[in-house]
Amino acid sequence: MPLRDHFRPPVTKIAPWEVPHGQWPAVIVHQLRKQLPPGYISGPRVHAGAQVEIDVATYEKETHPALSHDSDGTGVATALWAPAAPSVAVVTELPDDDEYEVQIYDVERERTLVAAIEIVSPANKDRPEKRNAFIGKCAALLRNGVAVSIVDVVTSRHFNLYAELMVFLGHPDRTLGPEPPAAYAASCRWVRKSDRAVLGTWSHALSVGHPLPILPLWLTDTKFVPLDLERSYEQACEDLSIT
Repeated sequence: MPLRDHFRPPVTKIAPWEVPHGQWPAVIVHQLRKQLPPGYISGPRVHAGAQVEIDVATYEKETHPALSHDSDGTGVATALWAPAAPSVAVVTELPDDDEYEVQIYDVERERTLVAAIEIVSPANKDRPEKRNAFIGKCAALLRNGVAVSIVDVVTSRHFNLYAELMVFLGHPDRTLGPEPPAAYAASCRWVRKSDRAVLGTWSHALSVGHPLPILPLWLTDTKFVPLDLERSYEQACEDLSIT
């Protein structure tokens, strides 16, 4: 069955995008349970970031307190040290990013994280700081030897986070062309071989109306299992009665 557009009718009349995004990681975990070699386990991690509103008057009062005084018991007020005005004082949001992912661990190596499957949400793509946070997370995982798979079926925002990740790492993927697709799936790993490091990626453009690909899910430098996105996606849609 083909990829649906979960950000426009008629699919949105059945379920908003958050519903399949929340179900998909659980289905992937269930299917990986039968595929992972002994000693490996997987688990879903789903967290929808919250938007926090800040009262400007309260913020300014709390971040610019008046010089306070205390008494040492003799009636003489003692001034407490206070820092100067901050160099930057802006109303902002607490970092609280969307996370729809599956994490895979090697139990025999003290539950070491070896792979992560990141399912992109609209919030991951909506602003430069959110995109940078997602890219920074993926880059940090890769540099720590964790294989990363990125799956993006968001059709409402036209940014390719995989392409931006590769630029950030200093190795743009020339196969994407001048206008990288908005929907895509990619598997990435960065491994050390003797005195050098090798970055390898497998990327696919996704299109509404076409099946999803199978990605290599790397567990070690030489060991992998097939990540059948089509099979897990179809099962998630079937579970939610999304036709």
